[in-house]
Amino acid sequence: MTTRVWDYLPEYAKEKDDILDAVQQVFGSGQLVLGDSVRGFEAEFAAYHGVPYGTGVDNGTNAVKLGLEALGIGPGDEVITVSNTAAPTVVAVVGAGATPVFVDVRADDFLMDVDQVAAAITPRTRAIVPVHLYGQCVDMAPLTRLAERHGLKILEDCAQAHGARRHGRLAGTMGDAAAFSFYPTKVLGAYGDGGAVLTSDEEVDRNLKQLRYYGMDKVYYVVRTPGHNSRLDEVHAEILRRKLRRLDDYIAGRNAVARRYAERLGDLTGPGGLQLPATNPGNTHVYYVYVVRHPRRDHIIEALKDHDIALNISYPWPVHTMSGFADLGYPVGSLPVTEELAGEIFSLPMYPSLPEDVQDRVIDALRSVLATL
Repeated sequence: MTTRVWDYLPEYAKEKDDILDAVQQVFGSGQLVLGDSVRGFEAEFAAYHGVPYGTGVDNGTNAVKLGLEALGIGPGDEVITVSNTAAPTVVAVVGAGATPVFVDVRADDFLMDVDQVAAAITPRTRAIVPVHLYGQCVDMAPLTRLAERHGLKILEDCAQAHGARRHGRLAGTMGDAAAFSFYPTKVLGAYGDGGAVLTSDEEVDRNLKQLRYYGMDKVYYVVRTPGHNSRLDEVHAEILRRKLRRLDDYIAGRNAVARRYAERLGDLTGPGGLQLPATNPGNTHVYYVYVVRHPRRDHIIEALKDHDIALNISYPWPVHTMSGFADLGYPVGSLPVTEELAGEIFSLPMYPSLPEDVQDRVIDALRSVLATL
């Protein structure tokens, strides 16, 4: 059987009874859309983060898009973010009518280079979207000071950072609003698409709840346009409520897997060797993915296929190099660190229920391939 970077079946086997009970509860409730499960999850997810407001939406992309719109970002505005991210981050910025402006990332942690943000600000800049990538947080303190100085909004992209912390503060609590994805692979994942936006601003929350429901503030009465049909459904909300109670256990499991990789691969690091994930001082990493780096990445991935191991690249194409974003005007070479990383990074299997024997098989195969280089 081929080993892949993610597999939900071991987790489902352990949690099957609870998951199916959640489905039965919703199906027997008589309400399938915007009912008690959605309201309960919104309140409990917000409470986990210590913020007053949460709004469930249909996916993480719309969490970013509606989050920006709720903050007043739209056509004519510029939003500073990174190209080293999943394309949906940038798709959402464009979907809100704004123009993405990219800064490069840092070579050691692959996160937004906050020192480059000030130079990217123009009179049209209205917001910054830091992406808490791979499971750890961007350095938010200087970014927040910069935003306050220039009157900019911050929308945190937390799709890959459920439960991650920066100096004790949870991802999603350090900006004006925060967008989350509950795609099945996430640290907190549903059994399909889902998303949410958190905020401490009552007006932003009111905007969000109108935006996700056609722009209505009551049934059949539209108070704003454009509106969207972007609701988190009851089944996924109830499953997420159950899984939220286990979130800290999921994070502990991911950290155990990460420690095992570090222990058994740490001797292979060094100049020209394998680069393992670096956790920044003050950060609590949740290892959404375990991203390593090697200059001969493509050879390694191809060789591991002979061991029935199929690894992933997060991400092979920087967003600014994609033909769909050519009109943004970022030629190859404009974000050198991002572009270099795209040719060298790859992900090892990472999920909390990853069996130790499967992880050991990956480690042994990787060590064997590296020994031939």
